[in-house]
Amino acid sequence: MTTNLSLPTPSGSAPKPPPPGRSPRTRWHLAVNAIVVAWLGLFAAVGTAHHFLPHAFWLLVHALLLGAVTNAIVIWSGHFAASVLRLPEANRGAPAALRLVCLNLGAVGVIGGMFFDRWPVILAGGCLVAAAVTAHAVWLVRLMRRALPGRFSMTVRYYVAASALLPVGAGLGVVMARGEVAGDLPERLRFAHEAINLLGWVGLTVAGTLITLWPTMLRTRVADGAERAGRLALPVLLAGLAATVAGTLLGPPPLAAPGVLAYAAGLVVAGRPWLREARAKAPRSFAAWSVAAGCAWLAGSLAVLAGILLTTTSWITVGARIPQLTAPLAAGWIAQVLFGALSFLVPVVLGGGPSAVRAATASLERAWPARLAITNAALLLCVLPVPSMVRVACSLLLLVMLLFFLVLLLLAVVGGLRNRRDAATAGAPVPAPAEPPARPHRVLGGVALGLAVVMLAVAGGGAADVRSLPILERSAATGADGDAVRATGRTTKVTVTIRNMRFTPASVDVPAGNRLVITLDNTGSDTHDLMLETGARTDRISPGEKDTLDTGVVGRDLDGWCSVVGHRQMGMVFAVNVTGADADTDTNSATDSGGSAQDHSDHSDHSGAGTSDEATGTSAADAFDPMAEPAAGFTARDAQLPSAARGSSPRVIKKTLTVQEATREVAPGVRQKLWTFNGTAPGPVLRGRVGDTFEITLVNDGSIGHSVDFHAGALAPNEPMRTIGTGESLTYRFTATRSGIWMYHCSTMPMSLHIANGMFGAVIIDPPDLPAVDREYVLVQSEFYLGEQGGTADPGKVTAKEYDMVAFNGYANQYDHDPLTAESGERVRIWVLAAGPNGSSAFHVVGGQFDTVFREGAYDLRRGESETGGAQVLDLAPASGGFVELSFPEAGDYPFVTHAMSDAERGGHGVFKVG
Repeated sequence: MTTNLSLPTPSGSAPKPPPPGRSPRTRWHLAVNAIVVAWLGLFAAVGTAHHFLPHAFWLLVHALLLGAVTNAIVIWSGHFAASVLRLPEANRGAPAALRLVCLNLGAVGVIGGMFFDRWPVILAGGCLVAAAVTAHAVWLVRLMRRALPGRFSMTVRYYVAASALLPVGAGLGVVMARGEVAGDLPERLRFAHEAINLLGWVGLTVAGTLITLWPTMLRTRVADGAERAGRLALPVLLAGLAATVAGTLLGPPPLAAPGVLAYAAGLVVAGRPWLREARAKAPRSFAAWSVAAGCAWLAGSLAVLAGILLTTTSWITVGARIPQLTAPLAAGWIAQVLFGALSFLVPVVLGGGPSAVRAATASLERAWPARLAITNAALLLCVLPVPSMVRVACSLLLLVMLLFFLVLLLLAVVGGLRNRRDAATAGAPVPAPAEPPARPHRVLGGVALGLAVVMLAVAGGGAADVRSLPILERSAATGADGDAVRATGRTTKVTVTIRNMRFTPASVDVPAGNRLVITLDNTGSDTHDLMLETGARTDRISPGEKDTLDTGVVGRDLDGWCSVVGHRQMGMVFAVNVTGADADTDTNSATDSGGSAQDHSDHSDHSGAGTSDEATGTSAADAFDPMAEPAAGFTARDAQLPSAARGSSPRVIKKTLTVQEATREVAPGVRQKLWTFNGTAPGPVLRGRVGDTFEITLVNDGSIGHSVDFHAGALAPNEPMRTIGTGESLTYRFTATRSGIWMYHCSTMPMSLHIANGMFGAVIIDPPDLPAVDREYVLVQSEFYLGEQGGTADPGKVTAKEYDMVAFNGYANQYDHDPLTAESGERVRIWVLAAGPNGSSAFHVVGGQFDTVFREGAYDLRRGESETGGAQVLDLAPASGGFVELSFPEAGDYPFVTHAMSDAERGGHGVFKVG
């Protein structure tokens, strides 16, 4: 058995463990691997607080890959290189420390620059990372030149090739962070960046290391031909990666697919000896099984990646689909390989003799079958289309497994140092105990325990997400008059398809007493379900999914609908019609319960609008009093804009919009559950100039599907404005080519309801040569369709355009209670947007006159161009906007209103307090 880190000799056997007294090496490895652990700790912290951090997804990926993994590669590839070349380990001391300091300063610079949106810092950090890894590659080449030819020296060539690729990938990342690229080039650059870093820097390093580390983990001989397979695989891997990157930068996605397949073929060439070694001695440790599981995730990810590339012609579409592979590659492949390698290597580095190594290994492998089962089952559920709270529960399990590993690692280090000290004090290493026999029942029991934990998490997630729970059915086996109906023992089966916010067929005829089973097939573009008035319902299913609803025995007519808010009002209704025909003459696909069934083919349509029965409890409309005063200390939303940016160079403006559901007070004593962008309704105000590029990341932390439509950009809406499900994200990029105040909003159907629930905001694109003013404000007008107190907007009122309240910036009359301010004689510019969803605006300042009016991209009136002309109102249709300018002649209170006076009296009112 081999417990030494040194790699197998040419005969295939391994040298004996070293004596327990190499303290300088141990101290070095403990110090440098503490850096890896620190990055893993940062990864865990970001994962815990990701809802509150900008660029959280990016931070998670780079804390793991740029931080923990890159440090581990630099540390351990140097050690392995010295081992296979049979040289004294030289990857220690001042030069190595300087490389690690440079690497980590660069990583901190890249992550900090991205976090605070400082591209020069990102550039400096990227250069430091590239310099550190390049210096590492130079050191590896010098090491090879000093060594005699060795059986496994090709491993070092893998490391050199990987180190040469990382600076290229880092350079692409820096270019992307700058953002001054257009069209689909950002998606091409991102894919090339990911391919080089993941398949090149990480993939080549892992492949080269496993040539010798894998059989050492298995405690078996290196398979015959392993070194030859390694030599043959390296050029295939490099050629495949080069073809992937070239196809990415030069052509459509299918052109890059052969490169991915060639890379996979290179892994097959390198991996065939690994399979023979596993057959010779099966894995029976956490380290080996973790590495094996990681390789399985890589194989599956490459297959899915090739399928994505082959089935689309748009790099923008590829960019939208690739994030689904992040978790399998980062957590499934890379993290599991890293954890497995550390579990094997750290005890060896700690030393202290075979007993100490065995004890440290046992400490790191506590409950390993359960841990592996939890990690891989939870990760599998995270990538499958499961309810949101189930995904959250599984993500928490993965975070717990990471923290558990870090705790075990710390305990192993402490215990290993103690054992090593005890062995050194004893004067001679304690003989290693015999290797314990395998206990299959314990392994299987641990796996079963892990799967049970995941099942409990799934159940808990389902319990927290009522959308994923079945509702107990009330008996449908009664007639319309309440009399019992005799069950026929036969079943009617029907497939109902969802398209374009409709059920097809919209009704089904069922003989009285038959059992009805409905298969719901969602071919639409949003999440839907089917609920019957009995309470029976399907899960909410995403586009492309199916679910089955067993309604039981049907004895009366039943109404059904989609329960997603607003969908019923959009016409998503369904009817079950009971017929009096005898079951023996049934023509509606009824069969014996044990026989085969046919789909009901009635394609009649039913488009009734339906009415809302979702509002229960206290009415928020009854609670609204336009004369009510808010609580003491009330502060209105800040309507003041910062000064317009100066200069002429185009900029890249990055913003993350996170969909959040939040209950807010929208008038004194009136609370509504809002669907928001970043927790506010309206959402954040964005500002730029003509020529600026906006890069918007939409993150859906809501409970249903959402999207975002920016009027400030002109591009085909089908991809960037598509609806994304809960837990998903997309990046939306557009260049501002025309000035004005533009609306953005959720465009998921029913659009009116999503806007009425608060999903809207403003983008201000300054006209060229916009003059400076003393004060600048923005007012977004919208109306409220109040449902129950603390509930969402009333869908029926939205459909009927019967709103209860009007507000500027999301709260009725708020600037009456906390006025906007100005000084007499100052020039004040007021940007106004009519967000609707249905109402218009007629903005007017009582006692003021406008000398400048800019509406929908053009000046209606401009100061200095008319000696006597003035304006009294800025009239705006829904979704239109502009600005007015005026100076207040004297101190006093100047009310502002929408001059649709009923709307002003329902909350569309405020005051300028002029000093």
